[in-house]
Amino acid sequence: MSALDTILVVDDDEINRKVAGLFLQRMGWKTDQAVSAFEALEQLQQHEYYCVLLDISMPGMSGIELCRHLRGDPRWHDLRLIAYTAHAMSDEQEVMLQAGFDAIVTKPLTRDSLIAALAAPTD
Repeated sequence: MSALDTILVVDDDEINRKVAGLFLQRMGWKTDQAVSAFEALEQLQQHEYYCVLLDISMPGMSGIELCRHLRGDPRWHDLRLIAYTAHAMSDEQEVMLQAGFDAIVTKPLTRDSLIAALAAPTD
């Protein structure tokens, strides 16, 4: 595991944040949580993360909007971003990948899908 051993879990739904956090902690990761894209952006400016598990449908700023913002900033160009979504249609997934996500996990989350997303190669 790299020196960056913390994953930021971003979801406006508390149960989804807790489930993802528990899976990640059982896998040996430290986790921080954010309830919105805006809160995630604040945390990213203050901390370094290995990865962000990012919900797509959130009020205010969507996960896709935040992903595009992060990919447009050199500070976060190499940050691993995983879409965390109930939107499983292939055309919706294509939009997420084009926005810059490295991987997609669909809700309900499983340990195996999370392991696969964390192991997926980046560009």
